[in-house]
Order: sequence, then C-alpha cells, then structure tokens
Amino acid sequence: MESITATRAAPAVEDTHRTASVRWVLASLSLSMLMSSLDTSIANAGLPTLAQAFTATFQDVQWIVLAYLLAITSLIVSVGRLGDILGRRRLLLIGIALFTIASALCGIAPTLWFLIAARAGQGIGAAIMMALTVALIGETVPKSKTGSAMGLLGTMSAIGTTLGPSLGGILTAGFGWRTIFLVNVPIGMLNMSLASRYLPPDRPGLKTEWTRFDGRGTLMLALALASYALAMTLGRGSFGPLSIALLLAAVAGVGLFVLVEARAQSPLIQLAMFRDPILSASLTMSTLVSTVMMATLVVGPFYLSRALGLQAALVGLVLSVGPLVAALAGVPAGRIVDRFGAGRMTILGLIGMATGCIFLSMMPTGVGIARYIAPIIVITSSYALFQAANNTAVMTNINPDQRGVISGMLNLSRNLGLVTGASVMGAVFALAAGAIDINNALPEAVATGMRFTFAVATVLIIAAIAVAIRSGAYQLGSPRPSS
Repeated sequence: MESITATRAAPAVEDTHRTASVRWVLASLSLSMLMSSLDTSIANAGLPTLAQAFTATFQDVQWIVLAYLLAITSLIVSVGRLGDILGRRRLLLIGIALFTIASALCGIAPTLWFLIAARAGQGIGAAIMMALTVALIGETVPKSKTGSAMGLLGTMSAIGTTLGPSLGGILTAGFGWRTIFLVNVPIGMLNMSLASRYLPPDRPGLKTEWTRFDGRGTLMLALALASYALAMTLGRGSFGPLSIALLLAAVAGVGLFVLVEARAQSPLIQLAMFRDPILSASLTMSTLVSTVMMATLVVGPFYLSRALGLQAALVGLVLSVGPLVAALAGVPAGRIVDRFGAGRMTILGLIGMATGCIFLSMMPTGVGIARYIAPIIVITSSYALFQAANNTAVMTNINPDQRGVISGMLNLSRNLGLVTGASVMGAVFALAAGAIDINNALPEAVATGMRFTFAVATVLIIAAIAVAIRSGAYQLGSPRPSS
C-alpha cells in the first residue's frame, strides 16, 4: 500500500516542481522585458541635465536615446535568429550580462561619446532580451497558458515604458544622472541569477537546417533598418533632403537584402515564411497598430495642454493613464485569450481600438478630461488584448527552430510602427492643425488636428481588420487553439 501511495504521489510532486520552475522562468523573462522597456524611456527625463554635464547641444545628447533605439531596431531579428542557432538560453544569458555591464559603463561614462557607445551596447543586450523572452515562452509554458504568459510580458513592457520617464526624473533630481543607468546593475544581477538557475537548458538534439549565421544578410538588414529608423527620427515629421536620402538608402538596403537572402545557403530569414498567412497578417497588423498607439503619445500632450488648457503636471498624469491601463489589462487579456482563442480576440481587440479612435475623431472642442480619457482607456485596453492574442496566434504554431527569428520579427514590426507613428502621425497632426509651430496653435486648430489624426488612425485599424479577415486565419468565430 505504501509503495502504491508513493507511486501516486511522485507525479504530483513532479508537477508541483515543474509549476514552481515555470513561475521562476516567467519571473526572469518578465525582468528581461522590464529592463529593456525601462531603458527605452528612462534617459529622456535626464537629457537636459546630460546636456549641461557634458556641455553639449540637445541634438548631441539626443544620440543617447537614438543609439539605444537604433541598436534594438537594427539587430532584433538577427539576434533572434542567432538564438535559434546558438541556443536561446545561452544567448539570453549573454544578453543580460551585456546589458548589465553596458549599464555600469553608462554610469561611469567620462565623456558623451563614451556614454553613447555604452548605450549602443545596452541596446544590443536589450535586443537579445526582447527577442528571446517571447521565443522562450514557447519552450517553457504549456500552450493552454501561452496567452497568459504573453499578457504578462505585455504588462511588464507597459510598466517599463510608463515607469521610465518618472523614475528617470526622480533619480536624476535626487541622486544624479549616473543613477538612471546604474539602477540596472542590481536588477541585471538578480535576473542573471534567476535565468542561469531556472531557464531550461538548450536542447542538444535540436538541429537547424542553417549551419552558418548569415552575416551578409544581417549587415544588409541592419543597414536598411537603421536608415529607416534614422529617417523617421531625425526628420521629426519634416522630410527634408537628409530624410529622403535615408529613406532611399533603406529601400535600396531592403532590395539588396532580398537578393542576398534569395542566394544564401543559410538565410537569416527564409522568404518563404511570408507565405504563411498568420505570420504575414500578424506582422502587418502589429505595425499598423503600433503606429496608432504612438499617435496617442504624439497628439495627447498638445491636445491636453493647448486645447484643454491643462498644466504640465496634470498633462503628465493624464498621459500616464493609457500605459497604466495597458499594464493592468495585460494579464487579464492573456487569460481571455487562453479562454476564448487567439483568432477571435485579435479581431475583438482591433474592433475595440477602432471604436476608441472613432470617438476621438468626433470629439467636440473643449470637452472635459473624462471624455478624453474614456476613449484612451478603450484603445489601450483593447491594445493589450490585441498584443496578447496576436503574439499567441503566431508563437504557438511555429517550428521550434524558428522561434527566435519570428519573435524578433514581431518585436521589429512593433518598433517600426512606433518610429513611423512618431514621425508620420506627428506630421499628419501638424498638417491638419494648419500650424508651422504647434506650440503656438489656437485651441480650435489643435482640436481639429487631433480629430483628423484619429480619423486617420481609424482608417489604419480598419485596414488591420481587413488584413486579418483577408488572411482567413483570424475570425471572430475561429475555434479556441488546441492545448
């Protein structure tokens, strides 16, 4: 009898141990997402102080932010593929270590250009963490819980983005600018400890058909993406000769990348992957949706301050509502995806975003704060649902040896949408407001610009819904994914 009892108890103990291990893995992956998201915005609040500390122009210190974003955008697909080849656990540990060391170097930087170089190193580490956290979900979490895990990562990303400016301002004011980078060191050491202890070992039996890393393809893609990101960020919505030249360089880079990949024995990206309707639709929708989300951050400050007449402190408080809602909605959204299926929740999230954009596009001038916040809550909560569902739909049904590169492509589509939204939607807003300097525009003009911008945003979301329906892979009546 005792042996029978012991035999029955053994699986229960094993399941409990596996559950605890998965929780610690999720803790490590969540920290990785938090660290990389936090440093996307934590330096912004310290830029004026950094300009004084290094006796530099604002254009020069902007490279502290740009170097980080360019490294992520240029390399996120390549490092995802590298994880498929070398092993995701091994590369994630390297990424965490690189990010932590680069953060320490930022904190002791003696010159501005040393700091910018260290920030680029941070960006490489962040690209590794962003790409591989999503990929590792597929290895460590059961399919029936993938939506919840994706929602958790979405929550950590939103928390990092929300916390960055305020934490950066507090640390800079209270302890000096170096602490905005040094704060990453203890977090990175904790994450390194968790990851090295709990991440599952790379499977030695997992073979890849690509025996070598595609260096030429990586270079072509990195140059194309860097050119595009620079065109979108340096131009700030005014497309002068430099921005046009960079855009042409990006187009040429993409063309060369396609030629290189078509001839490569071990391509960075198999072009045939884009024939997959789920992947192609997912990447397109992610780019469109991220463009719209950036519009809320570009238009919001001007509408709140110029059209509604709010003071700076209250503007900041209202702007934090959206990211806060996205953070709070992440985990519940993931559970809803697990319960009702990724396909139908992707469509439902897009419909919710379109509804919020429609309300903003028809909002009268001079309405109260509550009538502005309500559609923003609808948009951001729906965005959290879309993100969890879209990532789940892609990552649950792919080959294990492609998880890294596809995770990198998902993150890339989001980043491209954000940089495009910052430039293009900002230009749309200024054009619709009819003002050369939006800071001096009349309240009615700013309100008109806001309405027109969100009318364009509505069109973009409707286009995303059309892409989803056309693919045939995302339907409101689609069945719940098999666990």
